[in-house]
Amino acid sequence: MKRTVDVNIPLGPIHPCFKEPARLKCETRGERVIGAEVELGYMKKGIERIMKGRPWQEVMFLAERVCGICSVIHNMVFIEAIEKISGIEVPPRAALLRVIANELDRMQSHMLANFSYCYTIEHETLAMYLLDIREQVMDELERLTGARVTCAYIVPGGVRCDIRNEDRDTLSASLDRIEHDLHRYAKMFETGPMIALRSKGIGILTEESALQAHVVGPTARASGIAVDMRTNHPTYRKLNFAPVVRHGCDNYARVMVRFDELSASIGLIRQSLRALSPGVIRGGGICKAGTLRYSGEAPRGELTYSITTDEYGRVAEIQIQTPSIMNIEACCHYMIIGVDSIADVTSAFVSADPCIACTER
Repeated sequence: MKRTVDVNIPLGPIHPCFKEPARLKCETRGERVIGAEVELGYMKKGIERIMKGRPWQEVMFLAERVCGICSVIHNMVFIEAIEKISGIEVPPRAALLRVIANELDRMQSHMLANFSYCYTIEHETLAMYLLDIREQVMDELERLTGARVTCAYIVPGGVRCDIRNEDRDTLSASLDRIEHDLHRYAKMFETGPMIALRSKGIGILTEESALQAHVVGPTARASGIAVDMRTNHPTYRKLNFAPVVRHGCDNYARVMVRFDELSASIGLIRQSLRALSPGVIRGGGICKAGTLRYSGEAPRGELTYSITTDEYGRVAEIQIQTPSIMNIEACCHYMIIGVDSIADVTSAFVSADPCIACTER
C-alpha cells in the first residue's frame, strides 16, 4: 500500500482571490489540509509610528488611512476617544449623522467582502451584482460626506457638514432600491446549489473554537457569539440595536451574517433619518491631556485605540488593535484545517474577510 506524500503548498502572496497580499502555507496529505500558517508583512505602513507626536488634526487623517475599506470607523473611534479624554459633548443631530456615515461605510465593506467570496467560488454573476450596488452605497456616502473613501467627516464635537433635505430624500429612495436588490441577491446565495456545495460545511469554526481564538465581528457572530461593540455605544443603544447572530459556523453562515447585517444597517440609517431633529452639528471643544483605551465596531469586529494626548492636543502615544489578526489566526488554526480541497482554502480564508491593511498598519 502506497503512503500518500505530504506536500507543502503556498498560496499567495499575490493571489487573484485575495484583495490584499498575504501568504498561506498549507501542509496537505493528498488534497486534505492538515496544517496551515499565514505569512504577513508585505505591506507594512508604520502609521502608528508616524502618528506619534503629531497634533490630533493630522492624526485624524492618518487614522483614516490605516484602511481604505473601513476608513469611517477608524476616524470615528479616534475622534470619540479624543472626545472622551477632553469631555467634549456631541449634539444629537451630529451623533445620528455619524451613525448614517458609519453604517453606509459598513454596507460597502460587507458588499465588498461578499463580492470577494462569490468571486472566489466562481459565482461571478452574483459577485458583479454585489459590486454594482456597492457603487450605489459609495455614491450615497460621497453625497453625505463629500468623499467616497477617506471622508474626514467626523471631527471633535460633531461632523463637518449637515445633510440637506433633498439628499435625505435621495438617500431614502436609494436605500429602497438597494434593499430590494439585496433581498434578491441574498436569496440567490441561499438557494443556489453551487453556492451551497462550496459553502455549507466548509471552513468550520465552532463556537468553542471561536471563543478560544477570540474572534470578533461577523466571523464570531456566524459561530453563535453575540459580540458587537455597537451594543455599548450610546447612540446605537437609543436606536435599539441588537447583534445579528447565526449558528452555522461555516463559510455559508459568515456570508449570510453579512447579508443580514446589510439589512440591519439599512434599518439603522432609516431610524437615524427619522430621528434627525433640527439642531447644530458641531458643539466645539478643546482637546485636553489624558489617556484612554476606546473601542468601536468595525465591519470586521472590535477596533480599539489606546491614546495618550498632551495639553497641546498632540498624540504622545497611540496603539491600534484591529480585528483581522484574531480572525486570520482562527482561520489558519481552525477553519482551514481539515478541508478536503485546496480550492476550499481560499474560500475559507476569504469568508473571514481578512483586512491586511488594518493588520499591517
